[in-house]
Amino acid sequence: MTVFLADEQAASVAIDELHALAALVLREEGYPEEAEVTLLLVDESEMMSYNQRFLDRDGPTDVLAFPLEELIPGLVPDIDANGPPLSLGDVVIAPSYVQLQADDHDVTFEDEMALMVTHGILHLLGYDHTEDEDAERMEARERQLLALAGRTRR
Repeated sequence: MTVFLADEQAASVAIDELHALAALVLREEGYPEEAEVTLLLVDESEMMSYNQRFLDRDGPTDVLAFPLEELIPGLVPDIDANGPPLSLGDVVIAPSYVQLQADDHDVTFEDEMALMVTHGILHLLGYDHTEDEDAERMEARERQLLALAGRTRR
C-alpha cells in the first residue's frame, strides 16, 4: 500500500502507527499493494476551512474524507495491472479536535486517532453512515479493524 501522510499541524502524533493502520485497513479490505491513499493532518482552523469550503458547514470537525472513486463497501474494483495505481482519495484529520473528542469520551488520543483514520478510509471505500443499517455495518467493520490493530472503538 502506498500511504502518503502529510503532517501540517503542531500536535504530537505517532505518524508510523497511523501509516501502518492505514495500510492494514486497505489490506484487510482486500485492496492491492498498488492502492494509494493520502492522510493529511491539519490544525483546527484549516479543518474549519475545508469543512466550510467543501461541505458548507461551519466550525471544525474531526475527519473528512474525499474519495476519488465511487466504491461499494466490500467490493474491490477491477484494476488494470498495466494501468496507473488505484488512487482512493484523501482523509483529512484535525488531531487537536480529535484530542478534545477523546477527552469528552474518556478514551485515549491514540484510540480516537485510530478511529478517525479507519473511519475516513472506510468512507473512501464506499462505507457510509447516513442510514441506521449502514451505520451499524460501518461501526462493526471499524471495531473489527481496530481490534486487529490493538485499538478500541468508543
